[in-house]
Amino acid sequence: MKLVLAIVLSMCAAYASASGCDTMQRFKVKHQWSEAFGLGHHRLEFGVKLFGSLFHDHPETRAIFTRVNGGNIYSVQFKAHADRVVGGVDTVIGLLDDPTALKAHLSHLKDQHKDRNVKPEYYNWLGAELLDLLGEELGTKLDYAAWSDCYSLLVAALTS
Repeated sequence: MKLVLAIVLSMCAAYASASGCDTMQRFKVKHQWSEAFGLGHHRLEFGVKLFGSLFHDHPETRAIFTRVNGGNIYSVQFKAHADRVVGGVDTVIGLLDDPTALKAHLSHLKDQHKDRNVKPEYYNWLGAELLDLLGEELGTKLDYAAWSDCYSLLVAALTS
């Protein structure tokens, strides 16, 4: 009986690892996000850097931010928007270990972005910029695989 239980548990662990964004990865992402995202004004700087990099590497994305003055990432309107976006990322990451709440929140975000012409590749580009910025903030502590797997999970929910 112990052998059967050990085999079943091993299969479950293998499935969780293969499916991406397993429990350990979620824990790492939450912990690393907390360290990189920081507190106070650092959060706003994080958002401005993230969008500055996105707009530099993919200038066509700037067009979807005209209503929040995307032409000037240092404007009050855009900084407020960047703060809302990274705050939303913070919320989603905080919900990684609550699948029911995460699914509901991602559904809400998907509905919010449905009419804003956010193309699926924009999420991928934002993810690449996010990983670059996290690398700057965390250095060699960044668990790239955990972030990639968990971010892929989130993007799939937003674009499916």
